Amino acid sequence: MSERPNIVIIMSDQQRADVSAREGFALDTTPFLDALATEGVWFKRAYTSMPACLPARVSMLTGRYPGATRARTNHNGEDVTCERDLYQLLREAGYRTALCGKNHSHVGPDDMDHYFPLGHHGGFGPERTPAEVAFDDYLAGLRHRADFKPAPGGVEVQCPYRAVSSAIDFVDSAADEPFFLWLSFPEPHNPYQAPEPYFSLFPPDTLPPTLSDVSALEGKSFKYRWLRQIGETAFTDYAEQLPQARSNYFAILRLIDDQVRRFVGHLDARGLRDNTILFFLSDHGDYVGEYGLVRKGAELPEVLVRIPFQVCGPGILAGAEPHEAHVSIVDILPTLCEATGIPVPDGVQGRSLWPLLSGDDWPREEFASAYAEQGFGGLHYTEDDDFDPQQDGFHPAISFDELNGWTQSGNMRMLRRGDWKLLFDMQGRGQLYNLAQDPVELNDLYDDPACAAIRGELLAELLAWTLRAQDPLPHPRRRYRFKSDPRNYWSPYRES
Repeated sequence: MSERPNIVIIMSDQQRADVSAREGFALDTTPFLDALATEGVWFKRAYTSMPACLPARVSMLTGRYPGATRARTNHNGEDVTCERDLYQLLREAGYRTALCGKNHSHVGPDDMDHYFPLGHHGGFGPERTPAEVAFDDYLAGLRHRADFKPAPGGVEVQCPYRAVSSAIDFVDSAADEPFFLWLSFPEPHNPYQAPEPYFSLFPPDTLPPTLSDVSALEGKSFKYRWLRQIGETAFTDYAEQLPQARSNYFAILRLIDDQVRRFVGHLDARGLRDNTILFFLSDHGDYVGEYGLVRKGAELPEVLVRIPFQVCGPGILAGAEPHEAHVSIVDILPTLCEATGIPVPDGVQGRSLWPLLSGDDWPREEFASAYAEQGFGGLHYTEDDDFDPQQDGFHPAISFDELNGWTQSGNMRMLRRGDWKLLFDMQGRGQLYNLAQDPVELNDLYDDPACAAIRGELLAELLAWTLRAQDPLPHPRRRYRFKSDPRNYWSPYRES
């Protein structure tokens, strides 16, 4: 067994943070993960860098925000800018590396020792079994809809099962060397489907109500309303699908939970748990019926930007209660650098969480807020624009992409600090919410005179965050010496 820790990052795709019993949700969707969280540190104020797959995943692998990586949409993988990513760092340090499951980042098979890709339509290539091919054809045929019937083929054709099987093969081949595994499930991302016995676990008529419904769209921006409009254009039964989509979403979370249990059980059986740092997180969330919507797309609501995030392993303290810090997906790379003794590359913007995980002293003000980005730039598209949807890839006969020229246009930035949340865009328009009183952000307090002081404080802090998130690369070529904290902290150590 290697003396250096093995590293496993388990990622789900589009998992909303608050739909677990650990967070107070009425359904027990992830019992194993809830229990596993108490074996280490879990964060209730963890955030993605951007609620879109590729930008968030690139941020995790590079420790940089989308504005710095240049990956501000799902279509900019070839534009990624960084000095070193996580795969490069760990391979250079002697780690065996693998990806089992969904990729959707800038890395590929040449960047790792073991590569088993899966997507929202299943697997690829001729090595699939006939049952897997049939299931993959079924997934593609759903056109990202919700299925009102149990998915065919049983559990073993499902992507989480196949990803874990490949991951187990990799672990068994690399167990005598330090290894890094990204175990990446394409679910619970649409299409919304689940096989029995999971399909029947949470029937639509037994689900807890959402905190808002379609009537909330009248108080939100055009982008929210546009999402509902294109959904109804593509699927005339959009409203009827919502309860079943929620039911299937919660069901597939339980299936994922059982597959995480299977994988972790294998680590236990091989005697690898004690030397393995194990992350579980998601790249971003899903509306899951909030505002009468599913999927993602509009702005930066909590249901999209806050993510599940937990870590356990050697040197990491155990705790039943969530950690108080505000953390980000960009913090993973520098955290692993400190855990493995690898120098943090130039240009990394995330901060090491190792002191928070290990119980050492850490500066409270450094983690008193979180920041996220959204948008590819330019002006916002509005209902007044003459913009043919089909020029933007909208083909109702096939499906629709909620991440489109309308929903992703412009630029928006977000700050979360305690109970407060501030949104601000490039045209100087702000939104302010008290999340303790208004968790789905329906009561905008930005222009409320009683909130003027807190608004001013948050605006100043958001400005500081946007300056920190500016790309420091390239460093000055002559004379000037770049100064940074070894852990990339910006705040001094104060109270413990």
